[in-house]
Amino acid sequence: MYQNAEKVLPPALLRQVQQYVEGTEIYIPKGPGKRLGWGESNGTKKHIASRNRDIVEQYHQGQSIHWLMEQYHLSYDSIRKIVGSHRK
Repeated sequence: MYQNAEKVLPPALLRQVQQYVEGTEIYIPKGPGKRLGWGESNGTKKHIASRNRDIVEQYHQGQSIHWLMEQYHLSYDSIRKIVGSHRK
């Protein structure tokens, strides 16, 4: 999210930053321990975990790998990895 540095930084710090960059946008990353992992902020990680559980459950109920490939639009190797990583 874009913010005007004049509104969020103390004047002394703003002058220091201007010594390095001026009139341009910069990205300031979150500090250590505050970063979220891949897919955690938008729910993708949970969605994929849920999808994988569904795939494993359907496989154990007798669905073939080829059927799962068609249903989930994944490769043979991807389905095998998902099923293999969730062995009962």
